[in-house]
Amino acid sequence: MKQHIHPTYGYVVFRDQSANTMMLTRSTLAAKADSLPTVRWNDGKEYPLVNVEVSSASHPFYTGKNIVLDAAGQVQKFNQRYRRSSPQRDGSES
Repeated sequence: MKQHIHPTYGYVVFRDQSANTMMLTRSTLAAKADSLPTVRWNDGKEYPLVNVEVSSASHPFYTGKNIVLDAAGQVQKFNQRYRRSSPQRDGSES
């Protein structure tokens, strides 16, 4: 394998702005540490800070607050909008 072709992989703190939570993990964004603000973590060290809008702490799928859309209702709305009485299944057009 070629040496020195991979980006720097180091510790970064991600802050979810909508849930106001922070998590320490490793990322290739550590290579851009010079251009990122820093934050002091619980261990007393400073790490680069990356602000994100959505993470597992605020995404509806992970929080259990997701909304299930009725696909059949959406199809009926489409058919009503374009005045289709029933879907064509034999491949012929009306």
